[in-house]
Amino acid sequence: MAVWLLFSVLSCVLLLPDPAFGITRHYTLDIKMHNVTRLCHTKSLVSVNGQFPGPKIIAREGDQLLIKVVNHVPNNISIHWHGIRQLRSGWADGPAYITQCPIQTGQSYVYNYTIVGQRGTLFYHAHISWLRATVYGPIIILPKRGVPYPFPKPHKEVPMIFGEWFNADPEAIIRQATQTGGGPNVSDAYTINGLPGPLYNCSAKDTFRLRVKPGKTYLLRLINAALNDELFFSIANHTVTVVEADAIYVKPFETDTILIAPGQTTNLLLKTKPSYPNASFFMTARPYVTGQGTFDNSTVAGILEYEQPKHASIKNLQLFTPVLPALNDTNFATKFSNKLRSLNSKTFPANVPLKVDRKFFFTVGLGTTPCNHKNNQTCQGPTNTTMFAASISNISFTMPTKALLQSHYSGQSRGVYSSNFPWNPIVPFNYTGTPPNNTMVSTGTNLMVLRYNTSVELVMQDTSILGAESHPLHLHGFNFFVVGQGFGNFDQNKDPKSFNLVDPIERNTVGVPSGGWVAIRFLADNPGVWFMHCHLEVHTSWGLRMAWLVLDGDKPDQKLLPPPADLPKC
Repeated sequence: MAVWLLFSVLSCVLLLPDPAFGITRHYTLDIKMHNVTRLCHTKSLVSVNGQFPGPKIIAREGDQLLIKVVNHVPNNISIHWHGIRQLRSGWADGPAYITQCPIQTGQSYVYNYTIVGQRGTLFYHAHISWLRATVYGPIIILPKRGVPYPFPKPHKEVPMIFGEWFNADPEAIIRQATQTGGGPNVSDAYTINGLPGPLYNCSAKDTFRLRVKPGKTYLLRLINAALNDELFFSIANHTVTVVEADAIYVKPFETDTILIAPGQTTNLLLKTKPSYPNASFFMTARPYVTGQGTFDNSTVAGILEYEQPKHASIKNLQLFTPVLPALNDTNFATKFSNKLRSLNSKTFPANVPLKVDRKFFFTVGLGTTPCNHKNNQTCQGPTNTTMFAASISNISFTMPTKALLQSHYSGQSRGVYSSNFPWNPIVPFNYTGTPPNNTMVSTGTNLMVLRYNTSVELVMQDTSILGAESHPLHLHGFNFFVVGQGFGNFDQNKDPKSFNLVDPIERNTVGVPSGGWVAIRFLADNPGVWFMHCHLEVHTSWGLRMAWLVLDGDKPDQKLLPPPADLPKC
C-alpha cells in the first residue's frame, strides 16, 4: 500500500502538464456556516471562508493551483472549477459521485490542477445537491505575463456574479420537491455579488454600486451563478462591447443588452461617458423564460455611479432605468447568440474539427416517472400519479453511490454504470410537434465511451414533452464549438449545410433553443469521466444529465494521472 501511494505521488509530480513557466498558487477554502441577512431575513447558510459570494481565485495561464477545501459543515461537499479543462487531472473536476466522492464533514481534499491554454473569466461552485445556491465565487485567469489582451487595456476590472437568494433553505426546497414530485419553490430575489438591490423590499442598503470615472474603460467580468434562470442584463444609457464568452475571446461587438445563461460567463468593456453626467444609472437583470413552470419574476438592480468632480455638491441625481427585453423574447436571445463568434486570429485560432469521427443525436427535455409514494398518496407532478423528470435521449440519469471515475480507473465498474448510452433516440418521434401520449422516461447510469482523440459532432434537440424549453447544457472537461442552431426538428440532410466551420463560438455551456436544436463539435483529447448536464439545477435534479468516458491514449501524456492519495472515499 505504501509503495502504491509513493508511486501515485511521484507520478503526479512527474506527469503534471507543463505549467509553461507558471507558478504554483496555494488557496484554502473553508466551507462554513455563517449568518447572512437579505430581504430583512437572516439565515445560516453554507459559505466559503465566511463570505457570500466566496472569495476570488486569481491565477495566470500556465499556473498550477493547489486548493485545499476543508468541510466544516454537516453537509457533504464537493467543488467544481467550472470551465477549467482539467487536462489529465479529472480527479480535480469536482462533481460528486462523477469524478470523486464528496468531502465529508471534518475532512479535506486538495484540488490540484494546472491551467493550460486558458485565460479569462470562469467560476467555482459546489457540485452536490443545491449547495451551489450559496457556495460559489469567481475564477480570474490572467494572460501570461507580457501577453496583452486583444482589446484596449481596461482602467479597472470588476467581477459581477449573478445569483439567487432563497429565504428558505435550498436543500429543504429540493428535498420537498423530490418527495412530492412537483416543481420546487422559486427564489425570493436575484443578486449581484450577493446583493439584491433597491427594487426588493428592505434591500436599499444591500445594493451593488459600481463607482466609475468619466472617460475610462472598465472590464466587467459577468458570471451567471444563478440556480435556475437565464438572465437579460443591461446598463441604462450605456452600450457595452462583448469581448469574451466562457473564457474565450470573441469578435467584439456592441450591444445595450446581453443574455447570459447559468454556467456562462461574459466579459464586457464599458466605456464611461466623457464627462460627469449629473445622473446615476441602474444596472438591471431579470429572467429570460421559455418554460411553463413557475419562476422568480423579479429584477435585481445595481447602480452605476460616476465620481463627482472636486468641490461639487450634487444631490438628488436623476436615476435612469434600462429597458430590458420581454421575459419570453426568444427573438432577442437568438440574435444575441448568433453574434457570438470566435476571434479566430493567428494568436487565438478557432480549431474547430473539420473531420468528424462520431456523430451523435441526443434529445433533451422533460418527462415523467411514476409516483413512488407509499400508502396511495398522490404526487404533485403533471398528474397526481406522476412526478416530474428530465432526460437526455429519454434516459433520466441515476446518480451512482460510487464515483464513476474511480470505478473506471480501478476496473471495478460492474454494477456502477453501463457503457451503452445510445447514439440516437431509441424511439424517434416528432420532437417539437404534438407530444407523444407516453411521457415516461427510463432511468439508468449510462455512459458514452469514446476513444482518445475522437472528433465528435453532437446535435442536441429540445422536445415539446411537457412544453418546449431552453436548456443550458454544460460539458465538463472540454470546450466545444457551436457550429449551428435552429428551430423545429433538426434536418440531417439540410441543416449541416449551414454549419459555421470558420469562426464558431467556442464555449463550455450552450443553450439548446426552446423548440429547437444546437450542434456542437469537440475533440475528445482529455481522458477521464466527464459530466454533461443542464445547468438549470432543477432539471439536473430531475435527471437531465449523462457522462462521457474518454479512454486513455497510447502515449504517456495522453493518459489520466493516478488518483491523489487524499481523494475522498464514499
